[in-house]
Amino acid sequence: MTSKRSHLRRAAFRRAAAVVSAGAAAVVLAACGGGDGAGGSGGTASPSAAASAQAPAPAGQGQHNAADAAFAKGMIPHHRQAVEMADLAPSRAGSAEVKKLAEDIRKAQDPEIKTLSGWLTSWGEQVPAEGAMDHSAHGMAGMMTAEQMDRLKTASGAAFDTAFMELMVEHHEGAVAMAKTEQAQGAFPAAKAMAGAIVTSQSAEIAQMNKLLGRS
Repeated sequence: MTSKRSHLRRAAFRRAAAVVSAGAAAVVLAACGGGDGAGGSGGTASPSAAASAQAPAPAGQGQHNAADAAFAKGMIPHHRQAVEMADLAPSRAGSAEVKKLAEDIRKAQDPEIKTLSGWLTSWGEQVPAEGAMDHSAHGMAGMMTAEQMDRLKTASGAAFDTAFMELMVEHHEGAVAMAKTEQAQGAFPAAKAMAGAIVTSQSAEIAQMNKLLGRS
């Protein structure tokens, strides 16, 4: 009887050990599977785990929308033309005020072109090529025609000052309209902040130029 009871106890112990071993193996396999799913191929990670691993990617790219991309793609050639106009002032303007205004425009808009280009690149969007658009640029608000730019390039002294400011007022008004559209429709915080700065600075320059032109 004692031998039979000992045999039964040993058999029960072996069954319990087998259950424990199987459970441990399952835990190890699950851990290995989770590791493969997170960082390797052939894993069996759950869809929710995979989604969690991928979740930070959109935030890293920045939350932007089509309006942000349109703002950047439009403002780059718009700014380039303003800089082109401003670059004429040192050798052609007659007024120190116009020369200073042109320098301020160049200093503000050159860095913005670089920033806008960087955003487009980070979003996987194409940066407008230099010289890819003519001066009318698909009818973009405020853009000068090639003929207007040619007349500005041949002017000097007071005639240049007047033409520069008249054209730049129109140019700035177009930029302000584009910036207000970005403020209303954009999603990328830095682009909306730039749009706000453009509205503020260029509206002030419009007022300054109108005053110099003798406009009310």
